[in-house]
Amino acid sequence: MRKVVLYTLMSLDGAVDEPARYFSPQEDSGPPVFDAELDEGEAEVIGAQDVVLLGRRMYDEWSGFWPNVDDNPFADFINEVKKYVATSTPLASTWNNAEAIEGEVEGFVRQLKDSSGGDIGIHGSIELAQSLLAADLVDELRLVVAPAVGFGGRRLFENTTGISRFELVSARPTSTGSVMLTYQVRAR
Repeated sequence: MRKVVLYTLMSLDGAVDEPARYFSPQEDSGPPVFDAELDEGEAEVIGAQDVVLLGRRMYDEWSGFWPNVDDNPFADFINEVKKYVATSTPLASTWNNAEAIEGEVEGFVRQLKDSSGGDIGIHGSIELAQSLLAADLVDELRLVVAPAVGFGGRRLFENTTGISRFELVSARPTSTGSVMLTYQVRAR
């Protein structure tokens, strides 16, 4: 059985919108600026994935951004990997290897987990991540926490219902003060 891995970048106080602001020396609109350890951690995550689930808003934003980024390992990955998009309307733009999920998302993810292949990634797509966490369909959290606070926007766990428990697999600090956390999700 494949596992669903949620990989997200966040500030120390849990903000998940505009992560380049948390990881860059100055606020900019480019990709986050990572240290060597974060680059290695990201390479490990994406190296195990052969499918990515995206929410519609993330798809619309990323399909206009990542195809225009050169010389970036995440751009190379996300532009080529198979992408399934949770949406109720047809995709307005085209992006290599992307297609809308037909039917109910939770059932689609269950079928995908039962198929053969590598890990199934969720990158960004916070509403989708929240709904899959609530449905007990996420197996692992890979959280990259930046040493910065005070950012507005959404939080990954802001609308949780019920108690969820996680088992710490690893916690790795980096040379710039970020922390890479890996948690296995315990079933409720």
